[in-house]
Amino acid sequence: MNIRRAVESDFGAMWPIFQKVVSDEATYVFASDTSYEDAFAYWFGPGVSSYVAVDDGQIVGMYKLIPNQRNLGNHVANASFMVSPGHSGKGIGQTMGLHCLQEARKAGYEAMQFNFVISTNEAAVALWQKLGFTIVGTLPKVFRHQKLGYVDAYVMHRFLTD
Repeated sequence: MNIRRAVESDFGAMWPIFQKVVSDEATYVFASDTSYEDAFAYWFGPGVSSYVAVDDGQIVGMYKLIPNQRNLGNHVANASFMVSPGHSGKGIGQTMGLHCLQEARKAGYEAMQFNFVISTNEAAVALWQKLGFTIVGTLPKVFRHQKLGYVDAYVMHRFLTD
């Protein structure tokens, strides 16, 4: 597997992954009917650095790296990840997570923060904890899970210095 910077022409292959990931409305704040244009802007808007994971010539995952806040908070990174559901459980998320941490360090970030990790997304929570993130806050009942109703989301954080 290779991870590289995404280019706008990759979005044709990224779009079906995005659609599949958000379709169950269980792990991301996006509605299942999010438009192509809105999804494109999320991955390729101003100030966004997006990357794709490519396996055997096929895009199987993607992540974006951005400042968590502007100006006086821009030393902390934020990121979002999606793995093709057909390729889950193969270490793609972990590989992208490690790559992202490395890219964030190279970009000069001092820490990384995830603002909205759905508490019921146990695989994501476990992965981020494995990669050194801690839950620093719980946002009670802030996500409308399609099947479970209102559930909590976590704020997760880690410094990028070892």
